[in-house]
Amino acid sequence: MLVKNNYDECLTNLACSIRRYFGLKYNHNTLKYIDKILDTKKPKNVVVILFDGMGSRILDRVLDENSFFIKNRYKEITTVFPATTTAATTSIRTGLNPVEHGWLGWNTYIPPINKTITLFLGCEKGKKEISEEFLTVKDKLYNKSIVKEINEIGKYKGIELFPFGDNKYKNLDDMLNIIESETKKEGIKYIYAYDDEPDHTMHDLGPDNPKVKDLIKTRNEKVKQLCAKLNDTLLIVVADHGHIKVEPIYLNNYPELVNMLERIPSIEQRAISFKVKKEYLEEFKNKFNELLGKYFSLYDKKDIISSKLFGDGTPNELFNDSIGDYIAIAENSNKCLISDGDDILNSQHAGYTDDEIYIPLIVIDKTI
Repeated sequence: MLVKNNYDECLTNLACSIRRYFGLKYNHNTLKYIDKILDTKKPKNVVVILFDGMGSRILDRVLDENSFFIKNRYKEITTVFPATTTAATTSIRTGLNPVEHGWLGWNTYIPPINKTITLFLGCEKGKKEISEEFLTVKDKLYNKSIVKEINEIGKYKGIELFPFGDNKYKNLDDMLNIIESETKKEGIKYIYAYDDEPDHTMHDLGPDNPKVKDLIKTRNEKVKQLCAKLNDTLLIVVADHGHIKVEPIYLNNYPELVNMLERIPSIEQRAISFKVKKEYLEEFKNKFNELLGKYFSLYDKKDIISSKLFGDGTPNELFNDSIGDYIAIAENSNKCLISDGDDILNSQHAGYTDDEIYIPLIVIDKTI
């Protein structure tokens, strides 16, 4: 298969440049142009702000060429596979590819407990209760962040900002105010800030809704205002993926496929993992391509592993079993495949269109 993600120039590689600057080991190529800025300017503060869902294509549709984000977009790069928050934000936070960290998608099959888990929520797919079984094996997935590693060593300081958790920020203004305040403090530091917009609103209203456009324009303006107040700082703005308006297809409308499956599908609605009963492996492939082949490209496990679709590196111990027997990818369609436990949303990601996989690398040098 043709892998569209550039694993020499993606979120993982940006994270490796950050790891390099802060004296941490790194497993993958760095971004040489980011390294050059870091090596020559030696900023006191390195700040990465990730706006969820703010892919390059939506930026081009919303902002004009004189806008702050567009003028400072160094280039566009790709996200990892799949183009989804679970995989991509874990890569930017760790410097590892999805094959290594194991956070493959919103719903990932966890072999030791034989359950498909909504990873960020910690519950079984389609349920609301925390899975106690998952908590016993969660550490098999890698989630030691760059920030945590920096703080463990103690030479520099690492800070993570999220709109959830014990120390969550209140809103966008609060997040940006915290960044400004932290950059003024003594010491060399790395700040990673995650914002769940415009993704949250895109899912509900679609990527080109006026409210989404306002969210992007607001972030463009407020980051510009923040940068006017920064000194001795390299600020990088990225996204984890883009978005595409989708039309659902319901798997249960195809009982001949459902009956061949060993468990419910996993990973994402536009990058769907199937575990097939052994006696139906070839039949499933033929029947899927007959029924849904015009919407999804079906790849078998051998293709997925040999192509390094999830990136290179030593596979996480759960990886081979988590990916199932086949993965269906929406490469040229706007379809998503809904199975038991899935939410039905207006807009989605994780497929292989340009709208989903290309993200902006916005670089603002405030070291001068």
